[in-house]
Amino acid sequence: MAIEPGPHHVRQRGRPQSTRKPMAQYWILKTEPTSYSYEQLERDRKTVWDGVKNPLALKHIRAMHQGDEALIYHTGKEKAIVGKATIVSEPYLDPAASDPKLVVVDVQAVKRVERSVPLAAVKAEKSLADLALVRMGRLSVVPTTPAQWKRLLRMAGG
Repeated sequence: MAIEPGPHHVRQRGRPQSTRKPMAQYWILKTEPTSYSYEQLERDRKTVWDGVKNPLALKHIRAMHQGDEALIYHTGKEKAIVGKATIVSEPYLDPAASDPKLVVVDVQAVKRVERSVPLAAVKAEKSLADLALVRMGRLSVVPTTPAQWKRLLRMAGG
């Protein structure tokens, strides 16, 4: 029995596919605060999240969608989650780069977290042992599961 296309399906290669937006995903975006801090993002309100060159981090950016949520993590001396942001564009080629492998997204500040969450606290939390921030410390864009996201928000005071 064939499924007829309806308002929520489009036919592609004979199979129905949903046109519904994917469920929100959750990310941690790392930045060196002396180069670009969360405070600067708040002042700018929105920015192009660029400068990512690692192939796995670029793969994560390509998986992002408008409406995904992100926590901003300061590297360097601070080493802490400091703010919340929203992905406000689909991924697109970096307009400032000539390399077609480099992609970016637009990120908008939401709010500073009530309590910054130091890396040491994240590492001490057993439920976050599998978090890529802990396992792959040098990766600048890391996904989180919904459960990890909720735990990080609770640690950040909301």
